[in-house]
Amino acid sequence: MAKLQGFEFWRKTLKEARYVVAPMVDQSELAWRLLSRRHGAQLCYTPMLHAQVFVRDANYRRENLYNEVCEEDRPLITQFCANDPEVFLQAALLAQDYCDAIDLNLGCPQMIAKRGHYGVFLQDEWDLLEKMIRLANEKLSVPITCKIRVFQEVEKTVRYAQMLEEAGCQLLTVHGRTKDQKGAMTGIASWEHIKAVRKAVNIPVFANGNIQHLSDVERCIQETGVQGVMSAEGNLHNPALFEGCSPPVWEMAEEYLEVVKQHPPCTLSYVRAHLFKLWHHTLQIHQDLREDLAKVKNLEGLADVSKQLRLRCQEEIARGKDTEEEKEKEKESSLLFPHWICQPYVRPPPKEKLTNGNSQGSEVKRAVCQKRALEDTDGAADTLSKNKQKKRSRNPNKNFCPEHKPKYIKCEQCGNPKGNKCVFNLCRGCCKKKAFKEVADCPSHGLRFKTKAEKKKAEEEEEKKEEEERKEEKRKEGADTETEGSRDPPLILSDQITNLQDQTDTERPL
Repeated sequence: MAKLQGFEFWRKTLKEARYVVAPMVDQSELAWRLLSRRHGAQLCYTPMLHAQVFVRDANYRRENLYNEVCEEDRPLITQFCANDPEVFLQAALLAQDYCDAIDLNLGCPQMIAKRGHYGVFLQDEWDLLEKMIRLANEKLSVPITCKIRVFQEVEKTVRYAQMLEEAGCQLLTVHGRTKDQKGAMTGIASWEHIKAVRKAVNIPVFANGNIQHLSDVERCIQETGVQGVMSAEGNLHNPALFEGCSPPVWEMAEEYLEVVKQHPPCTLSYVRAHLFKLWHHTLQIHQDLREDLAKVKNLEGLADVSKQLRLRCQEEIARGKDTEEEKEKEKESSLLFPHWICQPYVRPPPKEKLTNGNSQGSEVKRAVCQKRALEDTDGAADTLSKNKQKKRSRNPNKNFCPEHKPKYIKCEQCGNPKGNKCVFNLCRGCCKKKAFKEVADCPSHGLRFKTKAEKKKAEEEEEKKEEEERKEEKRKEGADTETEGSRDPPLILSDQITNLQDQTDTERPL
């Protein structure tokens, strides 16, 4: 059967999906995808998977894709990050039988993507991207898709999209933000860029950005002409977004926890993160339960905290806004609905100080528009990030100067940092494989294959010895029994025989 392409792929395989759940690291796992599909989502993506790890690690493949196969979870697109055509192809070949398409992540703007050289940090390497897409399109049995961010210039963004289409991309998702629009500087996504791309290409286009309600979805489709709309943040705060309703938070939380129980295993950190998102607005009020939610160690504990939040909200509803304090909080709140209703989180803009009481100074404007200044190399407390200040509070001697950081020696097999005292001079993953194969120990990595094997052998020998001893005892007991049964009858003396004969003759009748 010929591989479907472009609009035919969108119509037949994706069933003309308009409502799409975005690929979200550690967040778009099976349980969340199933919950979203129950509430209107028509297409879901897996979390972003690392192509190189996917190729070399069978456990990673099982945990992130193979074990999550579910008939209800289709259509499904698997997303990879990669920067090598051959590695990307190998990963896609291993995944293609478990999904309906393979997506290349060209939109991740995080620092980890910059260090790993993938995501949006490949958007200027058009030759490499063309080679990756072309090779995958030729070798795979499923279509190849891409998710990108825009350039500042609309024209360059259009040329970028056209290049990907010519290379073999069959569906394009356009996030209407640039590489630098992230975190506090996220800002508004440009639908103008998305509209221009949609007009310039002959493949289906999904829009991503500025989606908080179902009305935003419909408006985006009308204004840009795209085939579908993808939601990430909006979906995390309200999984029923595509249904056009805003249910009480506890309904979504309880339903999600039930799905998690029905489809184990699900990493506890994923579940915790989802509950933090769902209960975000309520946790701003009930700070004590926020602490509890962060500390519990199992699924039952998370469910219990969620239940306590539900009870507090229901008490508040029953009580009504009787106190002046509650009325004031309601006035000050920027929420459209009460905090216990599923609704989007609007990220606050950067704080801007006013000069002369009524206008912004040019220096303040620059500070707002630019990234935070680089930290001083001496690691002064007032220049460190909040995360590093926390680390410094736990360890006052901690030094963040790059020059003083230890230089890690790479593993001979995979390039990851090797263990300092590893007997094989490898990283833990490679050391574990080698130690298992050679039945050896590595105290540095806590591996005891040889010790365990010797212990097992000693136990087997001990059991064998005890068994032999039991057999020997049984043999001796059997020998004693035979000896007693085969003893000679008592000897009868000749005088006794003569007396017996005389006695017999006397008793015999004449």
